[in-house]
Amino acid sequence: MIPVDLITGFLGSGKTTFIKKYASYLMRRGLRIGILENDYGAVNVDMMMLGELQGENCGLEMVAGACDADCHSRRFKTKMIALGMSGYDRVLIEPSGIFDVDEFFDVLHESPLDRWYEPGSVITVIDSGLESELSDSGAYLLASQAAVAGKVVLSKAQLATPEEMNNTLLRLNSALEQVGCPRRFTMDEVLTKDWNSLTDDDFDALSRCGYRSERFVKRFGSDDVPFTTLYFMNLSIDKQGLLTVIDLLMHSENCGKVFRVKGFVRQDGGWLEVNATRSDTAMQPVDNGQDIIIVIGENLNEENIRAAVHGKEGETA
Repeated sequence: MIPVDLITGFLGSGKTTFIKKYASYLMRRGLRIGILENDYGAVNVDMMMLGELQGENCGLEMVAGACDADCHSRRFKTKMIALGMSGYDRVLIEPSGIFDVDEFFDVLHESPLDRWYEPGSVITVIDSGLESELSDSGAYLLASQAAVAGKVVLSKAQLATPEEMNNTLLRLNSALEQVGCPRRFTMDEVLTKDWNSLTDDDFDALSRCGYRSERFVKRFGSDDVPFTTLYFMNLSIDKQGLLTVIDLLMHSENCGKVFRVKGFVRQDGGWLEVNATRSDTAMQPVDNGQDIIIVIGENLNEENIRAAVHGKEGETA
């Protein structure tokens, strides 16, 4: 049986960065792995960010989004069948931040997947500086993903104080209480190490952490949560202009609640990979990119966001 690991996490939590490190560990062990980007968006920037992993021992596949939940589930199953016929030793799934974890377990128990696959580890990535005010739907998604996790991993823990990390766990436990889940997390159950210092022993433990069966009240399906994804392609915008736009989007009530801005921007004849959340903006050079910026959030005002983005287009630093 092929173990299938599910790497969950709320929008902008750091799932893609974690998968890069985890997948690299698995390949060092000599495993051939398949990675399935299972997103609801029509353009998958995260798959492009994982492109450096692709090679003889790592294959990348994507579930195209922009469809209803039933259609998405069928596409998910079709891709899993294709991966099952490719001879991989392990499969990693990075879902959308609004993924319903029930879909993962339901699909794996359908024929013929139930003859090829078994659930491996469910790892939930949570920003160590989790914001203090989550909407009901945001809190539900956080709780539903963490409830079944074999391990919760905090991202950017090296940038957080012990008090901030403790407050994050308090918010997580509050979200679990809101959905009627009896599970509660303590700090000694959570991985809080700087990801750059994770050892092979750490990754081995994660690969064997499994998952939990926990009850909770299901309040939202993937079609019910009020999240929106906006795409901006072929922009003429530089690094400083984009930083200004990100700051505006993250702090303007007129734009709605923006959780994440991701994509690429041109810089000195090359590309910068952009990954911004409400607490942090990261830009790093990459070999390949595409003229695209994606804005993800809750109750977004598309008109105001487009005005903000295009207002900086064509400006130079």
